[in-house]
Amino acid sequence: MSATPNYLTLAFKLAFNGFEIAVDQNIHLSAITGIYGDSGSGKSTLLRVISGLEQKAIGHVSLSGALLQDSEQKCFIKAENRQIGLVFQDSRLFPHLSVYQNLAYGAKRQKQSTLSIEKVLTLTKLNQLQHQNVTQLSGGEKQRVSIARALLAEPKLLLLDEPFSALDKTTKSQMLTILKEIQQQLQLPMLYVSHSLSELQYIADQLIVVSAGKISQAYPIHQAIHQLNSSGETSAKTSLSLTVAEHLPDYGLTRLSLPTSQDNVCSIYLPLLEQTAQPNLIGHQLRCIIYARDISISLTKPEHSSIVNHLSATISAIANSKTHALITLQVAEQQFYAQISLWSANRMALTTKANVYIQFKANAVHSHHYTESSPNA
Repeated sequence: MSATPNYLTLAFKLAFNGFEIAVDQNIHLSAITGIYGDSGSGKSTLLRVISGLEQKAIGHVSLSGALLQDSEQKCFIKAENRQIGLVFQDSRLFPHLSVYQNLAYGAKRQKQSTLSIEKVLTLTKLNQLQHQNVTQLSGGEKQRVSIARALLAEPKLLLLDEPFSALDKTTKSQMLTILKEIQQQLQLPMLYVSHSLSELQYIADQLIVVSAGKISQAYPIHQAIHQLNSSGETSAKTSLSLTVAEHLPDYGLTRLSLPTSQDNVCSIYLPLLEQTAQPNLIGHQLRCIIYARDISISLTKPEHSSIVNHLSATISAIANSKTHALITLQVAEQQFYAQISLWSANRMALTTKANVYIQFKANAVHSHHYTESSPNA
């Protein structure tokens, strides 16, 4: 594939139906950049402008210095000439063709190919399905064909507009893992749009927030999610990357390690991770989310509790609303967030710098990696 671009320059406005999106941002393209926002915030419009589907945008767009459009200079590179791939929410395949025939049609557009259809079939795990008609495929399989077709055009940048939103959680997890593997193998930068923060937390390295037609700077994924806590736009949560330490199948649990001072390690348990994948994740980093509402605070160490996760913490900030208090806590180098009732915060006389304990059930630790059923964890 061609040289990987390293930045996207956007400075444009686009107004329609009483809504305006106004963007002035340089985006460093590093692995997968998540784009998050509510429905109607401008996420899809942003992708349409970048891909060349919105000629009426006023301003300019460039990819690593190569001008794609500029309204002042009357420059507009058509979508098919931008070397930017776009995968939509629906697969948009040719229903009368097989998987292989759909890909062969896409490959015709690339005259000097370095990626073969066979290589892309392997990347997208479609080898066994290549001769099937696309109407016989599941939703996840169809989206894999759409991604494969986009890859065969050998884009410099791949845009994905909520491609897995219609899939069940298990299939979505599998698709997200495949997409991460594709990015790593091809070193192809991607912009991935979703209104699911947990999905973006699993797949993205950095995050851009779109709100009412404006976009934020890109921040590292955990930092970006924690910044959203203070905005009140989403349910507050703790975003973590932890090392998988061991599986405990007899108890239906997997143990993660959270490094603390010197050689000490805290353990965090979640429902048993599915282990059929190779490798089985031991020693690998796992991204997970804990909702602030699922974390409780104790003034004393909870030694006689059925709740498996409890950690020593120091309160670093308290933000009160009308009925709740959002408590920011420091555990070693990691921030945690707990949301408790204002009544509880006042009753416990919580203050900053106070030493407390946080606790949460194993089922409160969420990951997009598939977990076994463990209703009592």
